[in-house]
Amino acid sequence: MQIPQKKFWINMIFVILFVSGILLLSGNRGVVKANTKEIYKNIEVFAEVLKIIEKKYVEEQDPKELIYGAINGMVSSLDPHSSFMKKEEHQELMMETNGSFTGIGIEITTKNGFLTVVSPIEGTPAYDAGIEAGDQILMIEDKYTKKMSMMEAVKKIRGPKGSQIKLTIGRNGEKNPLKFTITRGVIPLKSVRFHLLAPGVGYVRVSNFRSNTSSDIISSLDKMEKEGPLEGLVMDLRNNPGGLLDQSIQVSDLFLDKGIIVSTKGRDPYQNKIEYASKNKKPRDYPIIILINGGSASASEIVAGALQDNKRAIIIGSRSFGKGSVQTIMPLSDGSGLRLTTARYYTPSGRSIQLDGVIPDIELAFIPPQEEKKEDQKIHFFREEDLDRAMPNESVKKEKKETEKKDQKVKLLLEKDNQLRYALELMKSWEIFSRINGGHGNKQL
Repeated sequence: MQIPQKKFWINMIFVILFVSGILLLSGNRGVVKANTKEIYKNIEVFAEVLKIIEKKYVEEQDPKELIYGAINGMVSSLDPHSSFMKKEEHQELMMETNGSFTGIGIEITTKNGFLTVVSPIEGTPAYDAGIEAGDQILMIEDKYTKKMSMMEAVKKIRGPKGSQIKLTIGRNGEKNPLKFTITRGVIPLKSVRFHLLAPGVGYVRVSNFRSNTSSDIISSLDKMEKEGPLEGLVMDLRNNPGGLLDQSIQVSDLFLDKGIIVSTKGRDPYQNKIEYASKNKKPRDYPIIILINGGSASASEIVAGALQDNKRAIIIGSRSFGKGSVQTIMPLSDGSGLRLTTARYYTPSGRSIQLDGVIPDIELAFIPPQEEKKEDQKIHFFREEDLDRAMPNESVKKEKKETEKKDQKVKLLLEKDNQLRYALELMKSWEIFSRINGGHGNKQL
């Protein structure tokens, strides 16, 4: 059915007045300094093009979709992390932060015109299928992704639980593209997992930063501390694509009693903030080691940078992703939303992480278990315990039985992860030297 021109131009007048109102409002706040005459001139060209399309394009077009398309093009030209979301896309994002959604479980960005995986979310179909940080998504089903918007890709990749999606992946070091068929599932919201790596040495794995991450970490620490005081903590932020800024601040604050956590600077004075640590009711002054890699981005970089600059943790692994910008989600009047980059963030020392990322104190590449050299593995010496009918140590027999099952899970975790093994050995070494110094050494690594 032909859309009446009158209705079309009423919509156009509304759009122009809406844009003009934003510009005037921004100008009154002293935030945006723009040549108003030049802006109105360009809006006239925009309206002119819309009118020509409405009258002469070979097929009838929905004015709303044309305007949405123009907005999307404008926003996507800014940077890889800004995007315009239709109503249903905006609702999905809100569910992703506070509820649940179905998909494959990857965080993506754009790099050189291609959709690129920042990191797979642990425990999701993509993670289990073998998708890795840095993978380029060349095709979704039979459609090439060159210059495809992130929101369009998200819409194609998400789908009902149990349905399948085919991805063609380009991976550094692989001559030919890799093909994956992944079954969609409910993406778990649990962002924190924990274990005791050894008596007194805790391990917390944070896969992303959601609305309950800081409270989940507190709960994890409390449970581990019930089994005995913690003498050290390994925090694993590898392949953590980030999430909520306020959660990264709260997590950092758990281990800091004073000093700056992060600062943000933008064009809008409201974005210029400095977040300070507060005195904790429950002191957690044990040494901390943080593991990062190229899939550690955004909120995870804030935590690593804050604890590194405050000399509260040693960072081990490889350089992080380098996303040093803040995005603000702004709901719009029709239910759609705008995800806009509004500020850059800086570590306590004033470093911008944008592009550079967080540089580890100790650089250590991850080596897949199958690639580890045999000569690097520990030599097993024949001992008393290997003899047939060797007498057990009665004092530890009962305790060994009770903890055997729990220790097996940790043993497997350590066997396949050279970075985690190194972190544990470093933590144990610190404890040994601390005892040699009479236990009065500085507890900060």
